[in-house]
Amino acid sequence: MKLKYLIVAVFMLASVGISKADKLDALRTNKKIIRMSEAQAPYFAIQIIALAKAPQMPSFFKNVDVAREYPCSDGFLRFCVGQYDSYDAAKAAIPDVKALGYDQAFVVNTREYAIGSGSPLGTLKSGQKIDPNKTYTVQLSAFRFPVYLSHFKNIDDVMEFRMKDKIFRYTTGTFKGDVAEQELNRIKALGYKDAHLVELDKYMPFKIE
Repeated sequence: MKLKYLIVAVFMLASVGISKADKLDALRTNKKIIRMSEAQAPYFAIQIIALAKAPQMPSFFKNVDVAREYPCSDGFLRFCVGQYDSYDAAKAAIPDVKALGYDQAFVVNTREYAIGSGSPLGTLKSGQKIDPNKTYTVQLSAFRFPVYLSHFKNIDDVMEFRMKDKIFRYTTGTFKGDVAEQELNRIKALGYKDAHLVELDKYMPFKIE
């Protein structure tokens, strides 16, 4: 009888350990629905849908593995695929996108979007100076849905946050202000060209353990 209880206890502890190890396992996806806080070159893209309410599951985006989400000031979330150097290049890709089931797809210049507040508190704005007395972390990406941490190549210490806007943000490292810019440049050199610094203490209340 004691052995039976011991086996049950071990099983329960193991189950707890699994849930603690990855609370979001059922939601994780290989789809990259990337949250954009500003338009970035190349600016031409194909808008596939605009929504007043964010989708709750990655399966909503059928046949699309990578899309960019633009939170616009009119309250709509606009989702785009592709990045093109010209209008004509984007237009040429329209038939392929429509064939995926997005009949209303059309070409947009993302610089013309009136993008609302896409960054949480603690994000360094363009031109803002680094405070040597603060602690920073490097944000790698922001996604609508949680991704597998294996997505981040060459990065071992990835931290995961779910902010008030329900966007999942991924950062790495803990750096004092005097070395933060140096570390940011190191991360960018690994291929994370959109990486930027955020204040760690503003993010910590939203960390996923």
